[in-house]
Amino acid sequence: MTKTTINFLVAFLLMNTAIFAQQERWQQRVEYDMDIDVDAEKHQFTGKQSVVYHNNSNETIDKVFYHLYFNAFQPNSMMDVRSRTIQDPDQRVADRISKLKNDEKGYHKILKMQQDGKEAAFLVEETIMEVTLPTPIPAGGKTTLYMEFESQVPLQVRRSGWMSAEGVEFSMSQWYPKVAEYDYQGWHSNPYVGREFHGVWGDFDVKINIDSEYTLGGTGIVQNPTEVGHGYEPVGTKVELPKGEKIKWHFKAENVHDFMWAADPDYIHDTQEVGNDGLVLHFLYQDDENIKDVWKKSQKKMVQAFGFVQARYGKYPYKQYSFIQGGDGGMEYPMGTLITGKRNFGSLVGVMVHELMHTWYQMMLATNESLYPWMDEGFTSYTSSVVMGFLFNNQGGNLHDGSYRGYNYLAKSGVEEPLTTHADYFNTNFAYGQASYSKGAVFLGQLNYIVGEGTFDNAMLKYYDTWAFKHPNPNDFIRIMEKESGLELDWYKEQWVNTTNTIDYNIVDVVKSKKGSKDTTATKALEGKYFLEGGDFEKKGTTVFLERKGRMHMPLEVVVTYKDGKNTKTKNYYIPTVVMRGEKKDEMVYGQRVVMPDWAWTHPVYQLNLPIDVKKIEKIEIDPSLRMADIDRENNVWGE
Repeated sequence: MTKTTINFLVAFLLMNTAIFAQQERWQQRVEYDMDIDVDAEKHQFTGKQSVVYHNNSNETIDKVFYHLYFNAFQPNSMMDVRSRTIQDPDQRVADRISKLKNDEKGYHKILKMQQDGKEAAFLVEETIMEVTLPTPIPAGGKTTLYMEFESQVPLQVRRSGWMSAEGVEFSMSQWYPKVAEYDYQGWHSNPYVGREFHGVWGDFDVKINIDSEYTLGGTGIVQNPTEVGHGYEPVGTKVELPKGEKIKWHFKAENVHDFMWAADPDYIHDTQEVGNDGLVLHFLYQDDENIKDVWKKSQKKMVQAFGFVQARYGKYPYKQYSFIQGGDGGMEYPMGTLITGKRNFGSLVGVMVHELMHTWYQMMLATNESLYPWMDEGFTSYTSSVVMGFLFNNQGGNLHDGSYRGYNYLAKSGVEEPLTTHADYFNTNFAYGQASYSKGAVFLGQLNYIVGEGTFDNAMLKYYDTWAFKHPNPNDFIRIMEKESGLELDWYKEQWVNTTNTIDYNIVDVVKSKKGSKDTTATKALEGKYFLEGGDFEKKGTTVFLERKGRMHMPLEVVVTYKDGKNTKTKNYYIPTVVMRGEKKDEMVYGQRVVMPDWAWTHPVYQLNLPIDVKKIEKIEIDPSLRMADIDRENNVWGE
């Protein structure tokens, strides 16, 4: 090798190392300081906002984008038109935006925009503001963005606004000009059309000046409890609030990607402590005799839930969490949630648990829920079912049956779209909901089946420990599952996420083994199809013909129940799919496990030879655990 060649190779390797380094993940960071003055009667507020923006990328930034969510609540907005033209509109929105009066519309008016004291030009296009920076921010640099603005809170139509259907005065989510996320995929300055959000990790220092009769709750820790009272002051401390005047609430929240608050003059404010580490749960709900008992009863359940969730899914890192009556259903935010409160006990605990689990799978892991809503809603649905099973001592059966039924309905509906569809671009709200919630939950349920329950539980905790506060994507998650299980799982992610292929396995026939048994009359339906043979042929054995009818392949657990004298026994004939490159650990659920040769997905038929006389077999069933989302379970059982 010549010296010139060696120099070229060294240069090539250095160049590619630099390119690889540039592709490493990085995260921007923000530090908000906001001072808000609320005119509660007019449902308006003025604000001053300073944001220290840290450019941790390897690129120079010459523009910054902001979300102006309240601008969506105006007639003829993108949200309005989308809601009026989609075939199955959310009835909480429907055509309501088109009918808002001038004092019911939402808006943000930007009065001043500066960068490090210099005026910055900006362009507002409905819910997105594009700011051209007078001084570009170099890689590794930081800058201070300052704005002054006026806003009007919309009459509540969706999540945020004033006067909810249950009479809560202010539900303040997506309420401030919010810096858009910029990451390895570029700017995420999507207009606010319907759902889902993505934010920059940072710290919030927020002061809210509002009439003294209002009780507030939300993201962050109240910094001046003896000045604001309303149940935040230390026990035994008496706070005299000025009547007819305003008081300033001061909140701080560290390492969050959004800030929510709510306010009502009729809130009851209760607290519960969790453990001995200073975590306090806040419950804010209206002074209504019809709901007080249910809200009081739910509080102990939430203390139980926190203990269970932290042990199973990861440590909660903040010192407070607030369950607040407000919004229009249930919606998650950092350190708290807005939920409708006029519910029975089971429903209230259910929505509290669901929104709480969003704390793990959106507020702390923070996938881009516009691109991957199923990683947010689906993971939350799956884990909240586990938590509810614990709280109500319901460990029998399939805790996730509702998710599987929802997915099955979607798969047969004819309107299913791949999970890769952006949240705003689903053709129907039905397809979005069932895909994100049900199919997303089933994604985890089937992984539990593929890798084994113990491995799955360990991997879920490892996922949190590895990716908390880092915006993971689907590949990041599946790699954790691969490392924990020792199996290749890209095939599963690609099939379940990127396609609408379905799973359908069929027990075609069970016959006495004999040479050429695949050519018997009972198996003529398989004529011309490629076979794989699993197990040795035995003259006194049984042959089970299995067929993959759906396009998606999976490993199979074929559980055989047979009678041996007076005793009934089961054996689990486990058939890995060839692309797994291994097998899961034995869960010991269905007796002895017998590992069979792999099934290649190119071969639609598998001939399973069993060393059992067919007369002694009582039942054969594919996946009795019901963790595989087979769309036709009627053909999964023989012998009943």
